Amino acid sequence: MRTAIKRFIKALGGDDVDTARTAYRQATSLIDRSVSKHLHNRNRAARLKRRLNARLKNFTPAS
Repeated sequence: MRTAIKRFIKALGGDDVDTARTAYRQATSLIDRSVSKHLHNRNRAARLKRRLNARLKNFTPAS
């Protein structure tokens, strides 16, 4: 899960929107799976997904 989040953050730094969206989808999927396996609390997962989504929405690639 942490690796997927790091990939997402790295994709944001790479100025590629499609890669960032794909990495976001993978990260949120892994977060949801970790909750279903009781590895993380569901509120923590929701907070993390909300923060990642906010980063994605505020992402503007450098021109």
